[in-house]
Amino acid sequence: MTTKNETQSPAKTSRNLVIVALLFVAAAFGTIISYKMRSTNTTAIVDAGSNAIAAKAATTVNAVTTQIAANATTSFSDKQKTDIESIIRAYLLKNPQLMLEVQTALDAQLQADAQKKAKAAVAENASSLYKRTDAPMAGKKDGDVTVVEFFDYNCGYCKRGLGELVKLMDSDKNVRVVFKELPILSKGSEEAARVALAAKMQNKYWDVHRALLEHRGQANKETALKIAEKLGLDMTKLKTDMDSDVVTKEITLVRQLADKMGVNGTPHFLVGDKSIPGAPDDLYEQLKANIADIRKNGCDVC
Repeated sequence: MTTKNETQSPAKTSRNLVIVALLFVAAAFGTIISYKMRSTNTTAIVDAGSNAIAAKAATTVNAVTTQIAANATTSFSDKQKTDIESIIRAYLLKNPQLMLEVQTALDAQLQADAQKKAKAAVAENASSLYKRTDAPMAGKKDGDVTVVEFFDYNCGYCKRGLGELVKLMDSDKNVRVVFKELPILSKGSEEAARVALAAKMQNKYWDVHRALLEHRGQANKETALKIAEKLGLDMTKLKTDMDSDVVTKEITLVRQLADKMGVNGTPHFLVGDKSIPGAPDDLYEQLKANIADIRKNGCDVC
């Protein structure tokens, strides 16, 4: 053990050099991860997991850094400190692939932790996600697998994802799709959501829902009512129902559910305990694969 008044052995000095170098890399990647999380507008469950690991990593690095810095005050001379900085810089410049290797390993760790948290969140809220018989839905009412989508009528990616869902339901007549109205983009989004939910009371939810997402331009009260009227709904009843407590409660419940799930962006799809944030180019293929997995292996939460 080296005390404050003792001189470090070359081996211990070398060990501290390695520690300092690793801390340098960790700090650099902490900055990269922090930047990535601030600048990426993806949904939530994954974000929640990433934030938790980043926070834990930052706490650990700060604690160790403080300890090493305290030792370095007496362990290294000013010249040694300058030499250490030069060694670290030269080593990283000579071996830049280390940064990518660390990033790859850390990304895998973040993803694994995020998926673990996602599964826990789904299990905790399974009843609200999959087992509500009064939820807005399309497809087969008693389908063997349920797909859940959080969406906003003014979300461009939700509009793009609609085609993939239609393709899914056309190709798989035993799937059930549950829609979670999450109007987060504008006042018009909530107005459109209210019209769609009111249309559900006339058994026209899917018709209005699809027409709203296929509509080019902003969705709001005016455009939604025009769509509903064109589809032949009872407009007097619709205008009354869209401001009803039932509709308000549904929107409130979905917002609360999204908060619990960490969903803060749209669209966000769930199949069993697997989540698909956004509308990737292979959305249809991912949905099909997740559905096939549930049919083969079962589902503990849905």
